[in-house]
Amino acid sequence: MNIVVCVKQVPDTATERKLRSDDKTLDRDAADGVINELCEYAVEEALRLKEAHGGEVTVLTMGPGKATDTIRKALAMGADKAVHLVDDALHGSDALGTSYALAQTLKKIGFDLVVLGSESTDARTGVLAAMLAERLGVPQLTFSNKVEVNGETITAQRVTDYGYDRVEASLPAVVSVVEKINEPRYPSFKGIMAAKKKPVTTLGIADAEIDASQVGLANSWSEVVDFAAAPPRAAGTIVKDEGDGGVKTADFLASKKFV
Repeated sequence: MNIVVCVKQVPDTATERKLRSDDKTLDRDAADGVINELCEYAVEEALRLKEAHGGEVTVLTMGPGKATDTIRKALAMGADKAVHLVDDALHGSDALGTSYALAQTLKKIGFDLVVLGSESTDARTGVLAAMLAERLGVPQLTFSNKVEVNGETITAQRVTDYGYDRVEASLPAVVSVVEKINEPRYPSFKGIMAAKKKPVTTLGIADAEIDASQVGLANSWSEVVDFAAAPPRAAGTIVKDEGDGGVKTADFLASKKFV
């Protein structure tokens, strides 16, 4: 089975994240880049499916040159090879542009199953998997906390507000996973060393037959109009209990529209 895992490098959430003043996009040089946490669950699930059914796992990422660190992390976990889509023309692409670029690349490299995390910690749109499936013309099984493959059939438990739905589709398909699906493995020293020798193919937009008019900041359907730094945290309100502490607390919460 040819499994492709889409991973993303994001700014470390433990550091301060900033927007660039020139084009209002995320300043990826202002913070350390790390693999998106939910992408690790996607890599782990792909590896488990490979161990159960055979085949190979390819890592696909779209991002600047420094995203190779994220690629190496996924390869060290056990993925077989990687494809890095990198081109200045992709800078500032929104979810629509990103889904188009990734779909074009997936058509070029081929796949039986595409696995993604349910969202990224920087954008948090949660829509990329659905957009990819639509562009590729294949079924989508999103927000899955359990995935099973039987021949050409894939079954998943899709998390909902009331529990989960059991959904089934034929391969090829696109799956997104939530953090409760598994526990990602830690790369071993052997895996880290082996990752250095695994093949990484670099593609530009011309290589992937991506139309430049469909990607990039100038062609995005969404934009950041303005932004400002968050104001300093104000001092808290102290409620002295003089027998009416409960009432004062309730009144304060009501004034903030929490109750």
